[in-house]
Amino acid sequence: MEVINAIGRRKSAVARVYLSEGTGKITINKRDITVFFPSAILQYVVKQPLQLLEVAEKYDIKVNLDGGGYTGQSQALRLAIARALVKVNAEDKKQLKDAGFLTRDSRAVERKKPGQPKARRRFQFSKR
Repeated sequence: MEVINAIGRRKSAVARVYLSEGTGKITINKRDITVFFPSAILQYVVKQPLQLLEVAEKYDIKVNLDGGGYTGQSQALRLAIARALVKVNAEDKKQLKDAGFLTRDSRAVERKKPGQPKARRRFQFSKR
């Protein structure tokens, strides 16, 4: 099997994934997943598509993560892994889609408008 690549985005985080056959090792920015995401919850989020298809020990995953915070990065990585798994085996698409792992969460921070302190917050109104 050749190396399969996919991309996932969430907020301002971008995850580029390179999936190859192996023993289940996940390397993020040349560091192990346990070093990059010390939180067990974020590690669980990243591994969700692999556990759903029961292929966690079958593939080695190399990741380039850029931008955003740790939650956005973990969710971007989950999307990228799910997309790569669909490229490997197209029959898994329905199972991953039903679990919601192939949906790009398009919510992002709204821009600040001029004449206001924040995106929607207005300066205090004074009648007199």
